[in-house]
Amino acid sequence: MDRCALAYQYHKEGWNCAQSVAGACADLAGRTPEEVMPLLGGFGGGIGGSHEEVCGAVSGGVLILSLCFPHAQGEDQAAKRNIYRLAKEFRQRFYEVFGHSRCGDLLRARPGVTEKNPAAQRLGVTAHCDNMIVTAVEQLERLVQEERETAAQ
Repeated sequence: MDRCALAYQYHKEGWNCAQSVAGACADLAGRTPEEVMPLLGGFGGGIGGSHEEVCGAVSGGVLILSLCFPHAQGEDQAAKRNIYRLAKEFRQRFYEVFGHSRCGDLLRARPGVTEKNPAAQRLGVTAHCDNMIVTAVEQLERLVQEERETAAQ
């Protein structure tokens, strides 16, 4: 399955950035798109379309990370530290590609497709948000795989 292409398709169908990323990656967390996409309805456009907060593509990725590596019991501080670490790492990887992680900053900067986001190149993505979505999925897949490989050792 090409999750990057799926996320790109979801966005073309009208789903917001957060929903597109989470829907395409739901299987990583053993969920379906129908389960996760409604949870992110208000997270597109930098939270409610304000363009002031974190990019929706990042928000969608953090939801999937939270489902893959849950902090499910309040007293489990190790799980809490772990998901915080992963969320921070994911945001940092996104930032390293684009130089920003806030929606409004990204819209002002209009970063394009480069060698740092090969999935967007491969899919011929040109629209701004599609670039964010495809790259977020690419980074998310890599991080989840790395974390699972480390845990298996």
